[in-house]
Amino acid sequence: MTFRNWTFGLIFVLLICLPASGEVQIKNSEFVILLPINVNTANALILQRALVGIGPKKAQRIVEYRENNGEFASIQELVHVKGIGPGTIERNLGRISIE
Repeated sequence: MTFRNWTFGLIFVLLICLPASGEVQIKNSEFVILLPINVNTANALILQRALVGIGPKKAQRIVEYRENNGEFASIQELVHVKGIGPGTIERNLGRISIE
């Protein structure tokens, strides 16, 4: 196999394997989560599985905050949820959206 054929084959495989529209997949044993996730629509289980540093309690708090206060207007508003600080938001910036 020539270098040119090898390069073409590698590029072809990469194009097939890369997700469309910048979406990233998290594969759990039960389902696939496409990132970024919308914190205004995601349920607690999705939040828990997709976000770094978010366990069941914090995920439920996000959902409850949203139900009591309406949709998040910005990602930074997540700091109003008990247990979520700027560091948690920063670690998850590429994983969350509000749209």
